[in-house]
Amino acid sequence: MKAAPFEYSRVADVDEACAMLAADEHARVIAGGQTLVPLMAMRLTRPTRLIDINHIAALCYIRVENEAISIGATTQQCRVERDALIRTSLPLLARVVPFIGHAATRARGTVGGSLANADPAAELPLIAITLEATLCYRANGRTQDVLARDFFIGPMTTSLPNDAILIAVRFPVWKGNVGTGFHEINARRSDFAFVSAAAQVEMTDDGRCRRIAIGIGAATDFPIRLTAAERQLQDTVLEPAKVTSAVADVLADIKPLSDLHASAEYRRRAAVNLATRAVADARARALGENFRAH
Repeated sequence: MKAAPFEYSRVADVDEACAMLAADEHARVIAGGQTLVPLMAMRLTRPTRLIDINHIAALCYIRVENEAISIGATTQQCRVERDALIRTSLPLLARVVPFIGHAATRARGTVGGSLANADPAAELPLIAITLEATLCYRANGRTQDVLARDFFIGPMTTSLPNDAILIAVRFPVWKGNVGTGFHEINARRSDFAFVSAAAQVEMTDDGRCRRIAIGIGAATDFPIRLTAAERQLQDTVLEPAKVTSAVADVLADIKPLSDLHASAEYRRRAAVNLATRAVADARARALGENFRAH
C-alpha cells in the first residue's frame, strides 16, 4: 500500500514546528521516520502534514549538562551506539542500544522519535524509565521538563501536549562501582521484544548494594520500574534468590499484556527470570570490572 496524501514542511526551528502542530491537529512530526513511515504505508495513520525536524541542527547533540548526559531529540541511534561519552557515563544505555532494531534502522532512527513513539516493547523508553531520565519539550515558546515516569502513560501514548515537540532527554550519571545488565526475549535478535529487563547497580567496596535500578519492558502498557523491589534489595549482597523473590513480589500485583506472542503468565515468569539475570550481570560487572571499561 501507499500512504494517503499529505503535505510536507521542512522547518527552520522548533517554534515554527510547534506553531504548525497547533494549527493542524492531524499534523505529525517526522525525524528518522522508522516507525511513522511504515504506519503511513499501511494506512494505520493518515497525517495531513509531515513536519520535518531532522534538519534542525540544535536538536542533534550528546553533551554533559551538570550531573547528567543530555541527548538531542534528533540524534541518531547509531551515533549513541558509537559515542565514547555514552560508553563511559551511561553504560546501561550503551549496552542496550545495539538491541534496538537493526543497523539500518539505527542509522536513521532517532532517540527522540523512539521515546515519543512510546512503543511498550522499545528499548529506549525502558532505559529512560529505569534511569529516571528527564524529557524536555518545547511548547508555546517555552521549554518544559517531565520525568520519564510521568511521560509514558499507555501503549504508544505519552503526556506530551499535542502542540509540543520533544527536544531532548537527560540521563543522570551514576558514579562509583557501577555495573549494568540487560536481557530480552524475542523471536529473532533485534525484533520487537516480548519481555525485557534492565538493571543498573552501584556496589560498595565490601560487596553490598548501595544503589539499584530495575526496569521491565514489553510486559505491560509501558515500561515500569520496580522501586518496591529495589528497596528490598538495597544494602544486600544481591543474592539471586532474594532478587527473584523481591521481583516476583512486585510483579504479582501487575497484570502483564497477553497477545499472540506471549501469554500474561509467560510474560510474568519471563520478567522475573530476566530481571534476576540482569541484576546478577550488573553486580558481577560492578565488582569485577572497571567502570570505565563498560
